[in-house]
Amino acid sequence: MQRNTRMKSKAYPFYFASGALVLYVLFTVLPSVMGFYYAFTDWNSYTDEVNFVGLENFRLIFSSGSGANYLLFVRNTVVFTVATIVLKTVIALGLALLLTTGIRRLAYFHRVVMYLPAVLPMLVVSLVFKSILNPATGLLNTFLRSIGLDFMAQRWLVDINWALPSVIGVDTWRGIGYIMVILIAGLQTIPREYYEAAAIDGASSFASFRRITLPLMMPVLAVTTVLNLLYGLKVFDIVFVLTNGGPGRAADTVYTAIFDEFSKGRYGVATTLSTLLFLIMIVLGYFVIRLMHREEEG
Repeated sequence: MQRNTRMKSKAYPFYFASGALVLYVLFTVLPSVMGFYYAFTDWNSYTDEVNFVGLENFRLIFSSGSGANYLLFVRNTVVFTVATIVLKTVIALGLALLLTTGIRRLAYFHRVVMYLPAVLPMLVVSLVFKSILNPATGLLNTFLRSIGLDFMAQRWLVDINWALPSVIGVDTWRGIGYIMVILIAGLQTIPREYYEAAAIDGASSFASFRRITLPLMMPVLAVTTVLNLLYGLKVFDIVFVLTNGGPGRAADTVYTAIFDEFSKGRYGVATTLSTLLFLIMIVLGYFVIRLMHREEEG
């Protein structure tokens, strides 16, 4: 046993990973440490001096009297993340069940069609939906008016109440296929004998789903939740292209706010927002990993 362990340790010397470790330190760890430092400074593009200001940037972010409502941007990010996680997971799980147990004919064709939006670049998807959701000439409102549903036609991307829900809807449409493929792979690992035994005992389809499918799919659902969580907290491109954070910054998220602060030359405030988001992701990642580890032990 000891001999095998020694052979494994010698088979992959440490210096094999040293190059990747150096790159990781240079391009990930070092910028993160520098970001922590600059979060406590007044670093900006208007002067070459960088002065230590303590917690002033943090006070500015959490102050309701500041020019930009940063807490609103945090709230929008949380709402976007939670909404897309729930919508993508529920719809993708329903489609995965339908394509593995319900629709047998041309099942692979349907999977490809459902997955196609995930392959399209986010910029292309955003530009297409920006045209579709145009309140005056967009395809959606034109269709609703043509069938007599004028009351359902909205100013999707230019209304304060509809801008963020519209972005959530577009992102959900694009991400469903990706999550669906992962869930299909998880469903195919569940032995069919479990369902046959449940059917013999007189269990209904819903009971089989609740007692067999859902518990055995929890590890896979945990993975998709982590993927959606990390993506949602870092969302930028779809919000920027569709609404540019508007109207009135009603759809701004943390990353669009960071971009805006950098574009204004307020680098200290921007790095403070990045630092806060980084800390939030570390905390959430820690609890998610603990939860996944507990699931594996159970």
